[in-house]
Amino acid sequence: MPSLTRRRSDNPHQVTWHVYYGDVHVGKIGERAGVPVDVDPWHWSCGFYPGLHPGQHRYGTAISFEEARAGFKADWNDLLPEIPDGAFEECRREREARAEMRAIQARGEA
Repeated sequence: MPSLTRRRSDNPHQVTWHVYYGDVHVGKIGERAGVPVDVDPWHWSCGFYPGLHPGQHRYGTAISFEEARAGFKADWNDLLPEIPDGAFEECRREREARAEMRAIQARGEA
């Protein structure tokens, strides 16, 4: 079974971590932009498309990165058993199809 890993976004203006389950991007943890100083500055989103329906995605806010990370992990642990068979493979096929379309466009064939 794959484990969750994080990769830092290359956005220099905002701290954001992309979360992967194996090779599938399943969410993010990051600083919220444009929020008042008296609200939680961190957020997470948990879910992926295609493969899951929007109602299955989980979201939350937190006071610190550590709390956001814990919230993401708790949501992921709740969501993982609900993920239908084939959802990860569907996501991989879509990713490969999009990459092929970008390659065709880059070659000027479309």
